[in-house]
Amino acid sequence: MMRTALVSIGLCLWAGTAFAQDAAHGKQLFTDTKCGVCHSVAGTGNKKGPLDDVGSKLPAGDIREWIVSAPEMAAKAKADRKPPMKAYTDLSKADVDDLVAYMQTLKKK
Repeated sequence: MMRTALVSIGLCLWAGTAFAQDAAHGKQLFTDTKCGVCHSVAGTGNKKGPLDDVGSKLPAGDIREWIVSAPEMAAKAKADRKPPMKAYTDLSKADVDDLVAYMQTLKKK
């Protein structure tokens, strides 16, 4: 029983650390791919596209679709922002996962 509890605690700690690393890498990708040209976080970047509360507003699957299929998501949402967001199909699955993990941390306090 004690051993099972320790293994469970260890897995939770590992998972939390892995998520934190993914989100940190996602934040770096956000900067490296110049997302701030069109979007802002915490007042930094283009204030016309704030993402400060996106983690509360959209589930992970929708955030992913906005990254990899932006034109389709814009049509679905009837969003006509200029210039339109492009689909980032050149990012690896791991990079998209990390960006999604970062976006999910963006919640108003």
